[in-house]
Amino acid sequence: MKINIVKNMKLMAVTSLTILSVSLVSGASNSTELDNVKLINIAGKQRMLSQRIAKDYMYAGEKIATSKANRQLKKSLSELISAQKKLVNSINDPEIKNLLAFVQMSTEDFTATAKEKFSTDNAQLILDLSESMLEGSQYVVDSLKKRVKVKDSVIIAKAGKQRMLAQRIAKYYIAYKSGIKDKNTVDQMKKAVKAFDETNKLLMKNSSNTPEINRKLNDINRLWKIVQKFYLNIEKGGLPLIVFNTTDTITKKMNNITALYVDLYKNN
Repeated sequence: MKINIVKNMKLMAVTSLTILSVSLVSGASNSTELDNVKLINIAGKQRMLSQRIAKDYMYAGEKIATSKANRQLKKSLSELISAQKKLVNSINDPEIKNLLAFVQMSTEDFTATAKEKFSTDNAQLILDLSESMLEGSQYVVDSLKKRVKVKDSVIIAKAGKQRMLAQRIAKYYIAYKSGIKDKNTVDQMKKAVKAFDETNKLLMKNSSNTPEINRKLNDINRLWKIVQKFYLNIEKGGLPLIVFNTTDTITKKMNNITALYVDLYKNN
């Protein structure tokens, strides 16, 4: 009888330890996935900052919304450096770290050029650097998405990308006005408008949206239906201040929506 009791106690102890171990591993896995989702958001914001900095540099150089552009430029450069540090300190994957090293070099060049006196040559350099940084940040986002194989991580990445696309639209609009009037400028502007429109429709149809997310997406959609026509008239120009303010409004609203998607994932 005593032997059976001892055996049962040992069995219960082993079972308890097994359950505890599984629970700890599961908790660590969930924590890692959540951390990756947060990193997707940070890397996604880097995409937006790469476009906003270039936009602000050219707006300030063209003396349009000068005070706001300069203030935003300074803040964006600070946020870019801070976000880069968070990514470097949080990611151990050798391939991603190597890519982050390249982004770091681009960040340094970007920061230095953005502080120089405005010229068409510097505007072109800023434009090129912003494209390199965008490509690098997108690679980081895509690499992190592979670690979080759930629908919400894809939605978070898409929502976050809308922030970038809004700033990208303004960047190419002011680039054209700044004298960079090649076909690529027009094509990239129209491509960004199309991409934003397609993702906007996709997000509005997302079945996991909360009522709050739907309300905010509807606010953006009402504005978007009006202003996208202004953006597509890039060659006609004449509305740089409206483009500056409306794309900033859209970026701010999409930033809030992206944060809501991160919270939605965290609570599921």
